[in-house]
Amino acid sequence: MNDETPKSHSPYTGRWVARVNGRIIAQGGTPEQALRASQHSRFKEKPEIIFMPASFTLSPLLEKIMDALPADQEIYLVGGAVRDLLTSRFSPDLDFAVPSNGISLARKVANSLHASFVPLDEERDTGRVVVIDESGAQTFLDFATYRGATLDEDLRARDFTINALAYNLRDGTIFDPLEGGNDLRKKLIRACSNTSLSDDPVRILRAIRQAAAFGFHIDRNTRELMKQAASELVRVSPERLRDEVFKILKGPKPDAAIRALEMLGVLSHLMPELLAMKGVAQSEPHVYEVWTHTLAVLDYLDQIISALRVGYDAEKTNDMFTGLLTLRLGRYRGQIAEHFSKSLNVDRSMRSLLFFAALYHDVSKPDTKTVEESGRIRFFEHDLKGVEIAAQRARSFNLSNDEIERLQAIIKNHMRIHFFADRLEKEKQEPSRKAIYRFFRDSGEAGIDLILLGLADVRGTRAHSLTIETWNIYLDVARILLENYWERPQEAVAPPRLIDGNELMKELSLKPGPLVGQLLEAIRENQAAGKIEDREQALVFAREELTKGLNGEV
Repeated sequence: MNDETPKSHSPYTGRWVARVNGRIIAQGGTPEQALRASQHSRFKEKPEIIFMPASFTLSPLLEKIMDALPADQEIYLVGGAVRDLLTSRFSPDLDFAVPSNGISLARKVANSLHASFVPLDEERDTGRVVVIDESGAQTFLDFATYRGATLDEDLRARDFTINALAYNLRDGTIFDPLEGGNDLRKKLIRACSNTSLSDDPVRILRAIRQAAAFGFHIDRNTRELMKQAASELVRVSPERLRDEVFKILKGPKPDAAIRALEMLGVLSHLMPELLAMKGVAQSEPHVYEVWTHTLAVLDYLDQIISALRVGYDAEKTNDMFTGLLTLRLGRYRGQIAEHFSKSLNVDRSMRSLLFFAALYHDVSKPDTKTVEESGRIRFFEHDLKGVEIAAQRARSFNLSNDEIERLQAIIKNHMRIHFFADRLEKEKQEPSRKAIYRFFRDSGEAGIDLILLGLADVRGTRAHSLTIETWNIYLDVARILLENYWERPQEAVAPPRLIDGNELMKELSLKPGPLVGQLLEAIRENQAAGKIEDREQALVFAREELTKGLNGEV
């Protein structure tokens, strides 16, 4: 059979081919490339240049966009949206390239779809349409005029070849001047040109993020270009750097991505304070130095959150530690999902903030390292001192005040889970109701993050030397804390207020001041401990404390 089709010759799918007498003699990413390649064949006849259609499902939204535009309007779906189409991934953002009038075309589409319109970048003639479906999910449609005189110039000016693809909405053909389709098949990230990374250094972070997200590897020459352009990151705005860092931490394999940033010499220009952790030795039970431990914690945290997600099939795991985790804590999947669905900033997830905290949780160990006569290494108050180093980086990234407070709460309190576990292991003492109250009083919603980080921390500390017995102890602590937080918060976490400050001042003839707050907090602690159950007992307790002169126990 001479006629060759995409089904019988899948390497040609989505490609332009040159055919002579029904036989494919050459191929390329564009009609011109296929024609040039055919000139090197032994056939003298003029070839027929055709496109071999790719098989994928188009969003119904594309048809509505086409209906909103003039029939002769030249328009291409470009960039990551085409990449995602070819790899069967969902893309909530659709970018379109047009020869001119990007903003006016966006406005026309917005009017037709009854959607919101934003003039995104007047200098680049880019407009955005925001479509909201019945579930409330948003799809962003960006319409931009070619960056250059032609579509070819536009695509060549992009970051990586896998993102330099254009799908013609009119005839269903793909324009691929840089062989991005082939790179997709090879799972390769390759720069569009030797200046792609120096033109916009934030692309260095994007390459690493996309390599982790897609399971791709980065082309050797591109890695060299990344190293060369790393020093140029200083001219990128802190907000753009922050956004890429948080996308890396939100995505898969954050540990591998951060390791890649280190190995390529990027961290010294991005978060140099992290490098001080490299090579800092630790005593047992640690099996790694501080930096390797930190990366291991990121990896284990990723595994733990994944195992506790809704829909995770616990029966498929062959890891005993993960199996025990899901057995003991699996009933909280829904609550954990709800916890991470909340956000302190509309542009950044709670997950990424937790991973940022994990990245910095031991950042002060190099500065607090001491060695005892016995040779044991200590890091006194590394949790407290690490708070400010992390907060400085957070402020430089322009995180919100709420995000910085959450970050500080996680790092400041990250040792408390270990204290609970140590006491349970050595003294057989579970966390008391008063201890549980104080833990959540000091951490609030960050308490959930601390529990997950604590589990990841012990795995990253002991790694292969972790015993089932010790892991069960940590799971016991986690279960006790989560039970109190989600199943009976009125007992130890947030007991109902029995008396307020005004009532207390009236009953005890007190003047406004710190003493009133101290008494109220002491009442709450003892209420959480089960020692105070009603208003009268609260007043009796307060009078006794006054009589004792508030000897510091309040």
